[in-house]
Amino acid sequence: MPSPPEFPVRRVYDPPEPTDGARVLVDRLWPRGVSKEAAAIDEWPKDLTRSGALRTAYHHGEIDFPAFRSRYRTELADPAAEAAVRALLDLARDSTVTLVTSAKDVDHSHVPVLLEHLREHGQ
Repeated sequence: MPSPPEFPVRRVYDPPEPTDGARVLVDRLWPRGVSKEAAAIDEWPKDLTRSGALRTAYHHGEIDFPAFRSRYRTELADPAAEAAVRALLDLARDSTVTLVTSAKDVDHSHVPVLLEHLREHGQ
């Protein structure tokens, strides 16, 4: 049985690398101060990202990370998000797909939750 695809993660403010493959922006909002040319984004599946309300609640300290994680996982169960997950997994079966974000602290953002979800559904 093939292993689930791996998804490298890069910040949008870092220059693209030749090994990035398809670069997929996983933020709902376009990153500040970065042109579309400099970002070199190939896909921007907004249905895959957390909602604006959830992003705001987490960034304003209204909810902690465990609550954020739980609510984001619920959002990822939405049919539109599920379709975006399937499309991303299909793309990753044939080539490298790098997830691109503007998050300052990637380890405490939505990205690890999304990676966990992708690994579970990529099996």
